Amino acid sequence: QVQLVESGGGLVQAGGSLRLSCAASGRTFSRYAMAWFRQAPGKEREFVASISARAGSTYADSVKGRFTISRDVAKNTVYLQMNNLKPEDTAVYYCAAGWVATMSSNYDYWGQGTQVTVSS
Repeated sequence: QVQLVESGGGLVQAGGSLRLSCAASGRTFSRYAMAWFRQAPGKEREFVASISARAGSTYADSVKGRFTISRDVAKNTVYLQMNNLKPEDTAVYYCAAGWVATMSSNYDYWGQGTQVTVSS
């Protein structure tokens, strides 16, 4: 069993930066692929970034070059560094964990989400 708690969201101006954190409980954290998804109002949840158990990463085209996903196994934490934020990045961001890194929403565990709002 894995529990995920996101933090670090907030309100920023366009062009600003935020770093989201996802703290995981459970001794199996290092074996899971981790991912970030986001859901904007009125839209479907979409893939943002993923990182495998061996730290290989994948990004959605919309965030590539601006966002960086990383993990600290010792701290049981995954991060999403978000730079050059745009208003279209506004969404609730969710951390997810599963056995396989995928761009689909097929993950076993999900956090409660953290709100990111980017003003113009």
